[in-house]
Amino acid sequence: MPPAHPFDTSYLRDSGDEDKLKEECGVFGVVGVADAATFVALGLHALQHRGQEAGGIVSYDPEAGFQSARRFGYVRDNFTSQDIMQTLPGELSIGHVRYSTSGNKGPTAIRDVQPFFGEFAMGGAAIAHNGNITNANALRRELIERGSIFQSSSDSECIIHLMARSLQRNIPERMEDALRRVEGAFSVVAMTRTKLIGVRDPLGVRPLVLGRVGDGWALSSETCALDIIGAEFVREIEPGEMVVITEKGVESHFPFRRVASRFCIFEHVYFSRPDSILGGRSVYETRENIGRELAKESPVDADLVCPVPDSGTPAAIGFSLESGIPYAMGIIRNQYMGRTFIEPTEQIRNMGVRLKLNVNRALIKGKRVILVDDSVVRGTTSRKIKEMILDAGAAEVHFRIASPPTAWPCFYGVDTPQREKLLAATMSEDEMRDHLQVDSLKFISLDGLYRAVGEAEGRKAECPQYCDACFSGDYPVTPADQVKEGFQMKPAAE
Repeated sequence: MPPAHPFDTSYLRDSGDEDKLKEECGVFGVVGVADAATFVALGLHALQHRGQEAGGIVSYDPEAGFQSARRFGYVRDNFTSQDIMQTLPGELSIGHVRYSTSGNKGPTAIRDVQPFFGEFAMGGAAIAHNGNITNANALRRELIERGSIFQSSSDSECIIHLMARSLQRNIPERMEDALRRVEGAFSVVAMTRTKLIGVRDPLGVRPLVLGRVGDGWALSSETCALDIIGAEFVREIEPGEMVVITEKGVESHFPFRRVASRFCIFEHVYFSRPDSILGGRSVYETRENIGRELAKESPVDADLVCPVPDSGTPAAIGFSLESGIPYAMGIIRNQYMGRTFIEPTEQIRNMGVRLKLNVNRALIKGKRVILVDDSVVRGTTSRKIKEMILDAGAAEVHFRIASPPTAWPCFYGVDTPQREKLLAATMSEDEMRDHLQVDSLKFISLDGLYRAVGEAEGRKAECPQYCDACFSGDYPVTPADQVKEGFQMKPAAE
């Protein structure tokens, strides 16, 4: 049967990206430039890797008022249309690209697509949220009992309803009031008729940066989206900081209690684009450093180092440089792979990874191959790639993974399988090696990963410098909703 929804890719389950952890969204906003929505569309295009299900843009023009457009699918297929962009006038605009981590896990409903908009006594406001609210279920129940009517299944809508119930005098203050009730992770870009607002949660789990574009300003999940509009990167929004940007400039304050930051370390490993800057560090260089650390920790005698495209490429280069083993493109990615252009029959489903990746047989045959990938989640893709490499005549297959074993689900904005479906949650490294049927399997250590991101002494167990809950089970914010539903936290003694 064809997909039930035009952008449903469930029939490609385990065909490549479906065995990767998913970032759920990217946010972008611009103020003080003509045709701001066009700049937002370009920014969202650069952030497409953070969410491919759907996208939305809201703009404000004094004559037209607030205008919005929300669409399923890629930015390039929707927000390059002149007909759509003409409906989004004004010098102030925000946007969002989405991959769901909460709410409806089936086909996305258009009502779940952000930005969300609310009309308040002092005027309208729109918000776009990157992250996940870990007490959303409790907040939603409370708000519904008090008369709120929800339009979506998204946790992010809680923020709008909390703002509506606040007694503060203006929208930025109401947003502060609302976000003090929220637990979990949030980087928010919002807008009123005159203001562009950016906020990060006190832990700074998800990224948010500030840029200068002409006489205006931009907020973005990543610096790569500033580059596409020719904006100058100014700085990162700090954990716990709120910036309110008007024609007068940028006002900054810190409405939340200060705590030690816990930025998501997986942003360095996989989520962010390699041409972005995080914490003053090139993501590409960090991933190359991860490969170097991996080569030091887990050397192996082999003929070729091959990346699993595309996310394993920088780490594979680092592994090659450190080990002296030649780097080679042993697996080629079909860059034009989207949804299959023919009906997804059972035969097409069984093709799986081959729809997206193909082995360079002439290079691989008879060689001892080191495959470098960013992570192992369920293990289904790793096993299929191994089979492809052996079918091409490889003598040996060694996996080197540029992150520690992913043994715990994320509740801060990443779509993670339930814990029992994570391979590392139920198997040791040796058991995973036997399950994947490879000659060797090694993950970078948690300390090695910390060294690669610039922490020379490794991870500080008493106060980790990053959020690494997906590897360690050490959750900086208790996922209250999940615990109430039966999720078992890691015992303190472990």
